[in-house]
This record gives sequence, C-alpha cells and structure tokens, in this order.
Amino acid sequence: MSDRPDHERIVITGVGMTAPNGNSLAEYRAALLAGKSGVVPFETRYMPPVLAGVCDFDPLRHQNRREVRRGTRAGSVAVYCAHEAIADSGLPWDEVNKERVGVYLGITEHGNVETENEIFEISQFEYDTKVWSHHHNPRTVANNPAGEVTLSLKISGPHYTLGAACAAGNAGLIQGCQMLRLGEVDMALCGGVSESIHTFGIFASFAAQGALACCKASSPAEACRPFDLARNGIVVAEGGGIVTLERLDSAKKRGAKIYGEIAGHAMNSDASDFVLPSRTGQARCLEMGLERAGLGPGEIDVLSSHATATVQGDIEEATAIGSVFGDAKTPPAVNNTKSFIGHAMGAAGVLELLGNLPSFEDGVVHPTINCPDPDPKCPVPNLVANDAKRVGRVDHVLNNSFGMLGINSVVIVKRPPNDVTSAWAN
Repeated sequence: MSDRPDHERIVITGVGMTAPNGNSLAEYRAALLAGKSGVVPFETRYMPPVLAGVCDFDPLRHQNRREVRRGTRAGSVAVYCAHEAIADSGLPWDEVNKERVGVYLGITEHGNVETENEIFEISQFEYDTKVWSHHHNPRTVANNPAGEVTLSLKISGPHYTLGAACAAGNAGLIQGCQMLRLGEVDMALCGGVSESIHTFGIFASFAAQGALACCKASSPAEACRPFDLARNGIVVAEGGGIVTLERLDSAKKRGAKIYGEIAGHAMNSDASDFVLPSRTGQARCLEMGLERAGLGPGEIDVLSSHATATVQGDIEEATAIGSVFGDAKTPPAVNNTKSFIGHAMGAAGVLELLGNLPSFEDGVVHPTINCPDPDPKCPVPNLVANDAKRVGRVDHVLNNSFGMLGINSVVIVKRPPNDVTSAWAN
C-alpha cells in the first residue's frame, strides 16, 4: 500500500524471462498483442504425439557447455532469466553485496526429468546402477534451480525454491517481498521456472485424468482454449520469469527504472480436494488480496486469469471472479495468457503477470485467444477475447494463480509512483 514508508514498499526494477513465444519482455508483449502462439507439436517418451509450449532461448548465453551438461533444464532457464533480469535492472553487479541478495523461485515440481532420464538410461544396460550419474543428487534436490543461479552469479545470500504447484510463480514474488520487508535481504531475484515438458510423466498423468488437450485442433496454436465452449484440456509448457525486487527507497537512491510496485498479495488453501479447485477458496483469496492492497473491486483495471482450459477449472474461476467483481461499476478487463503459450506450471503466474505490465504504458489489454464461443457457464465479466482491447489508463493489474491440492495466490501490481524513473510513460 502507498501509505507504507518507502523502505517497506517493494518495486520491480528488472525483468528476465523466456516463454514459448518470446525471450524478452518486449518480444513477448509484441507476440501477445499480435496473437502469436508458442504451442507446437512435441514428442515425448512413451506418449503419442502431444502439443507443448517450447522455449528457444540460448542456454549458452550465460553458461558454458560444461555447466549446461552438469546442470538441469530448469537451472538453465533460471540462470538465463536471472542474468537477463540483472542486466535489465541496471544494477552495478560487481559492486553489489552478494550476501544481501536472495533468490526465491517458485516451482511446480523438480527432479522428475532427471529421474526419468536416468531410469531410461540404466534400462539400456540391464538396470546396472553403475551407469547412474553421480550428478543425480545435486540435479534433483528441490533447491536446484535457485542454487544454480547462486553458483552462476556468485550470490552468497539465501536461496530456495517454493513448491506451490501452479501458484508457484506468484509465491516466489510474495516470498521476495516478505524477505525485503523483514530486512533479511536488500535485493531479491524471484519468480518461477518450469522444465515440465521434458518429463513424460506430466503428460501421461494429465492424459489419465482426461485433462490433456488433444491434438485434433486444426492447428497447434488453437489447442489451448480457456473459457471457450470447445476447450478440452491443458497444453503443457516450459518457461521462466525472474524479476529483481528492491525497496522503493533503494531504487530511488540509485535512480532505477521501475516497472511497478507490489501493491498487495494473498495466498490461501481450499482444503477441499486433491485436484478440483474451489470457487469459494479462490474468491476469498481475491478478497484478501484486495483488502491487503487497500483497493476495491472497481479499482482493478486488468485481471490476468489462471484459467487452464479444463472444463471445471474454468467454471470455478469464472464464478469466483464474477462473485468478487461482477457488481463493480467498472469490472476489470479479464484476459488469459495460457491461450498463447500453454500452462508453464511453476513459471505460469509470473509470466502471465509480466505480459500485462506493459498495459501501464500503452493502456492496451492483450486478449484471450481461441475463444470464439465463450462457455455460458463461464460468465466472466468484461472478458477480453480474441482481439486486444484499448482501455485507457491502467493503474492496477491483478494476477490469479491457483494449483493442485487447493493452493491459491493473488498478486496485485500498481503503476510506478510519480516521483520515480518509470519503465513506462506516466
């Protein structure tokens, strides 16, 4: 909230990301406004042909071949995004006290890729464990992606990952805010990463649940269809989004450009089912986020939905959004990013938030694509479907991210303060 003193106000000063349709915020935003999808045909072990959101960043931009070979795909995603975020922040990295930098990355799962690959490898040698890699343990520990960042950037402050299912990207941002306000660190690298397309198990499990998007769409780009009557499931994606968070007073002191201020956040639990979401829990999380930001429903300009294009999941979220915002005189413009890139799991929340931050500059809301026939059971107020919408001045963006076992998260970002160097035009 803006009535906090500057040393308790947390701002975004740098962005690093890779998504299936862009490897920088500018490239990604252009793709979202142009309706460009990143979903393509994909082959994975033991499965018939599937669809996936696949990133094409250069892992050797910030790592050498030995580091890439020894590490993990999630680690490479994290290292790429972290280096890009720091470069974008303008921080004089050589002068930064690395003990006062924290790394907090959300993940949905980690270690599945490496374990599946190792088991497949030893199966070619009659399951002789002598073939098993001595790198397996450091590759599969849950803190690996954040740890790889600290090794690459020589950060000696705290690092860990936050397992928060598909709410993990938001959880990483929230953790960074909290650690800065506690005074534990002076800068946080936080967000979320995912390498999930490289494990056949995630495809197989969604297929077994009847929740995996089928390949019969007229083109891969049309497969992910949130809120549409013809939606038929999740498209799995990889990706990463990491931001530099700083206290406002520190950012002002060094004249940093600011993308936005974290105005409020909330996390809660449905406590109702392993997989099925709850409109009640989601609505309460939205209410908590608004309360903590000191905002009313009519003050949110853009709402980035979590909607995964599963039949029941979209209905539950649409109902939750309607219950909180439906009576607002001016309900927020609601959009969805998974329709472009698929579900990036641990990276989903932060990527979806980042794609909407440029609305502070241009007053445009990118659309939910692949929604020609909105499901009447998903009565989302003010859904922006198929084409971008110009809404004028945007002051607040709210990001929904929900996950299995009933974990819910909301992050609200506000326009940069008037007395700072903004990354956007004020």
